[in-house]
Amino acid sequence: MTPAAQRPSALAVAVALGTVYVVWGSTYLAIAFVVESMPPLLAAGARFLAAGSILVAFLLARHQWRRARGADVSGDGLRWPRAVEWRTAFIVGALLLLGGNGMVSVAETTIPSGIAAVIIATTPIWLSVFDALLTRRMPSMLAIGGLVVGLLGVAILLLPSTGLDALNPAGIGILVVATVCWASGSLYARHGPLPANQLLGTGMEQVAGGLVLLLAGSALGEIGQFDPAAVTTASLLGLAFLIVFGSLAAFTAYVWLLNHVAVTTVATYAYVNPIVAVALGVAFRGETMSLRSLLAAGLIIGAVVAMVSGRPREVEESGPSPDAAALDPESGAH
Repeated sequence: MTPAAQRPSALAVAVALGTVYVVWGSTYLAIAFVVESMPPLLAAGARFLAAGSILVAFLLARHQWRRARGADVSGDGLRWPRAVEWRTAFIVGALLLLGGNGMVSVAETTIPSGIAAVIIATTPIWLSVFDALLTRRMPSMLAIGGLVVGLLGVAILLLPSTGLDALNPAGIGILVVATVCWASGSLYARHGPLPANQLLGTGMEQVAGGLVLLLAGSALGEIGQFDPAAVTTASLLGLAFLIVFGSLAAFTAYVWLLNHVAVTTVATYAYVNPIVAVALGVAFRGETMSLRSLLAAGLIIGAVVAMVSGRPREVEESGPSPDAAALDPESGAH
C-alpha cells in the first residue's frame, strides 16, 4: 500500500472507484447495443485490437518522448517482448477475451444485459474455488458456501418459464462458460511470464485476444453475416464507448486503485457492477426484472459480497495486487 504520507485524497479515490463502478457496470449495456447490428465476436475483436494497439502506441510514444527529453527511462520496463511473453498474452487473451468477453457478447444476443452482468458476478467465486484446488488446499467454507449459493442463483434463472420471464437457457449456459474461462485465464495470468511493465502486458493481451476473437468470428462465418450498411449509430457509439472507456479509461483507474488503496476496497466493484448494469438495462433498454430474476440476483450478489467482505484482513492490507498485470482478473468480462 501507499505510505500514509503519500496516500491519495479521498476525492481521487472516489473518482477512480466511481469510474470503475459506472464504466464497467455500463459495458454490458454498451455490448447490448453493439450486438444489435454487429457480429458479436468480430465486434469484440475490433474493440480489443483497437484498445490494445492504442495502449501500446501510447506507451511507446511516452517512452520516446521521455528519452528525447533526457529522462531516465530504464525503469519503464519497455523492451521488445520475448516469444514466451507473447505465448502468455495469447493464452490469457484467448481465455479472458474470447472465452470471457466474447461469450458475453454472444450471450447478450439472447440474454438481457442486466442478467448477463449478474451471472458474470459469480466469477470471483469460481476464481477462489479454482485457486484452492490448484494449490491443493481445502477451499474455505466461505468459498464453498459462495459457490453453492451462486450456483443456486444461476439454477433459478434456468428454471423453465414463459412470457416476459423466459430466459434462453443456452445463453445462460454460455455465460457460465464465460465465468469459468475468466477464472481460468486469471489464474494462468498470475504465473505466466509477461513484461515487467504491467500496461504493456495488458496491451499485448488485448492485441492477442482481439486477433483471436477476429479469427474465431471469421471461422464461424460472421464476416459473411456482417452488413456494414445495417450498422446503427447506437452500435457504433457503443463500440467507441467500449474501446475508449471500457478498455482504456476504466482499466487505468483500476490499476491506479490497486496501487493506492486496499485490495478489498477495489474488489467492491465485483458486486456494484451488476447493480449498475441492471439499472441501466431497465432505464435504457426497457429490460424487466421479474421476482425470479431479482431473487437469483440477490443470491448471486449476496454470495459475492460475503466472499469479498470475508477476506482475511492481511489480504486487505497486502497492497497492490499482482493480478494488475492481467485484464481485470478478479471479476468478469468488461
